[in-house]
Amino acid sequence: MPGTHPLFHTLPEVLMIRTPIRLTLTLSLAALLAAPAHAWVPKLEDTTARNVIDGAYGRRDPVPTYLITSLKVRDGQFEAGEGAVTAFDGGPACVADWLAAPQDYAKGSRPVALTVSGQADQLFFQAQDARDNFRNLSVKDALGEEFAAKRLPDGQLRIDITVQGLPSEKARAAYLVRLKGADGKLVAPVKSTYVNDFKQEGATWSGTLVYYFEPLKAGLGASDTVSLLLRTEADTNCAYSIPVNLGKFS
Repeated sequence: MPGTHPLFHTLPEVLMIRTPIRLTLTLSLAALLAAPAHAWVPKLEDTTARNVIDGAYGRRDPVPTYLITSLKVRDGQFEAGEGAVTAFDGGPACVADWLAAPQDYAKGSRPVALTVSGQADQLFFQAQDARDNFRNLSVKDALGEEFAAKRLPDGQLRIDITVQGLPSEKARAAYLVRLKGADGKLVAPVKSTYVNDFKQEGATWSGTLVYYFEPLKAGLGASDTVSLLLRTEADTNCAYSIPVNLGKFS
C-alpha cells in the first residue's frame, strides 16, 4: 500500500508491510492468460509472474496487484464516493447514521478501509523479500511448489477489512461477512483470521480482519463487480453492502 496507509498484509505466518512503490491496476478474465494481469488473478501464470517479479526488482514499473476502498467519512460522505455503502438490511437509516456520526461507536464499530488482493499480491512480497535478501527469484521458481505453497490456493480472493471502535478485542469475532453470489445466494468465506495489528485506543479497539473467498465457485468472474455484505458486532438489524469491482483495481 502507499506509505501513508497503515494497513498491513500477511503471507502465511509472516507479517508484511506495504512499501511506497506499490500501486494499483486492472484485470480482465478474458485476458488472464494472454496479457499482463492486473488486479485479482485467480491463478498465476508465466506472463503475470514475470511482470510482478520484474516490478519488485525495479526492472519495470511495479504491477499493481490490489484494490483499496476507503470507507472513511469526510464532510458527511464516504471518501469512496456515492454508493460506496448501501443498506442490505435495516433500512437507509443505518447508512445515514454512519455518515452522520462515523466515530460514534455506541451503535457498533465502523469499517474504515477495504483491501482486496490475491496470488499476484503475495508473489510481489515473495519477490521483494528475495530481492532484499540479495537473491534472484526466477519465474520458474516462483511458480514452483515451494513458493506456490506459501501463497493463496488457486481461485481464492483475500479481503482485508480495517475496523475502528470495537468494544473489545474479542468482539472482532462477531463480524459477519459474505459475498453475494451470481445466483443471489450468500457465500461464506472459506477462512477468516486477523492481522496482528489490533490495538486498544482509549475505550475501543481497532485492527484488521481478514477473509478468504472463492468467487469463481459462486459463479462470479474475475472482472465482475461483486457485493461484499457485512454486519458489525453490534446487536442491530443493520447490514451493509459494499461493491467491489474485481476488474478495475485503480
